[in-house]
Amino acid sequence: MPAEFITINPINPEERKILEVVACLRDGGVVIYPTDTVYGIGCDIHNTRAVERIARIKGIKVQKNDFSFICYDLSHIADYSRVSNACFKLMKKALPGPFTFIVNGNNHVPKVLNSKKKTVGIRVPDHAIPRALVKELGNPIITSSVRDEDEVIEYSTDPGLIFEKFEHQVDMVIDGGYGGNVGSTVINATNDDFEVVREGLGDISLYL
Repeated sequence: MPAEFITINPINPEERKILEVVACLRDGGVVIYPTDTVYGIGCDIHNTRAVERIARIKGIKVQKNDFSFICYDLSHIADYSRVSNACFKLMKKALPGPFTFIVNGNNHVPKVLNSKKKTVGIRVPDHAIPRALVKELGNPIITSSVRDEDEVIEYSTDPGLIFEKFEHQVDMVIDGGYGGNVGSTVINATNDDFEVVREGLGDISLYL
């Protein structure tokens, strides 16, 4: 079955449509959605088959993934990670925002994601759609960037073109308007040095 293309208001997401997407996620669906940076592909963090499906779509092994967790706020952080007081204070200032914090994972990280890295990426995007999805779902969703094969354009920004590309690989594509083409700034927060691993849309120096 081809994916469903669903338009959702990026400022005030319609509750009925959010419930429809969450039902898909709970049923093991894979969904493409907008964030405050680029479009992401994701699923319920607890659905092993859906996580493995995303890895196949991206052509990577699950254990060598670049997945992050999208959270509604910082309340789920302690469920899956261990962060210092300094890190928590920084995250509280910088999030929601265009940052991915790499932190130490704990024993509650789903087994399908277990790797020798023992770290997880935490995202709280400043975008109403993914946050509404996570809030209604009740737990984080796994996310990975939707990349383009074009050598010049790294990320796909047009939801219509994204739908054409992934129509037969995912279950839903959310049209929340044009996405960005700059990824999140990635910060290694496994210790309190807060090293920028990848420069992206966010400027973490504003919060240090």
